Amino acid sequence: MAGGTPETQSPAEEPPPEDLPRVMLWRLRRSPLRRRNDLLQAWIGIGLLAAVLAAAPAAMFLAGDTAYRHYSRTAERQHQAREPGVAVLLQDVPRHPEPGSTEDKESRYPVRVRFTDPTGHTRIAKTGVRPGLTEGSTIRIWSDTQGRLTGPPLTTDQIRSRCMGWAITAAVAVTTLGGIAYGTTDLVLRRHNLAAWDTAWARTAPRWTAST
Repeated sequence: MAGGTPETQSPAEEPPPEDLPRVMLWRLRRSPLRRRNDLLQAWIGIGLLAAVLAAAPAAMFLAGDTAYRHYSRTAERQHQAREPGVAVLLQDVPRHPEPGSTEDKESRYPVRVRFTDPTGHTRIAKTGVRPGLTEGSTIRIWSDTQGRLTGPPLTTDQIRSRCMGWAITAAVAVTTLGGIAYGTTDLVLRRHNLAAWDTAWARTAPRWTAST
């Protein structure tokens, strides 16, 4: 209609000013509100970030390499001190409530077995055996030079997995130390700023009181 009331139009949103400080870099931008401590904290943060990015890969390599050397020597000693063998079950092994499940494959029940140690003596001991085996079944075992049952030597996959674990732990430790260092710096500078504000207010407050 010609005499109708025109529809109300919402004002167009103005674009934000281009000079608004970015959240991450506001301490580096020139501003009358920026304090010397803000700039110091920004450069400390950049320095710590660069240090973490440089130190984390180095720490991962050193930790992984050290772990690899350690576990490789351990596996070599285990191969020299342990002998494979065969043991005979002296009793039935209980069956797992859920045959074929992951728990069934990973579960081990302690049962008595008979085996011949590296010196040729027949021994009887208990060891963990997977569920469902019956008396008289044979299993593969490892024993030391004194005839005691042991686990198998470390495999290549086990060594690799442990090395990766230590490498990741080293990277996390470096990153955590960097975060702690920055948090400590932030806390110290914040307390310094609060003390400076208290001092400045102690000088300004009397003038405000006098003017009123």
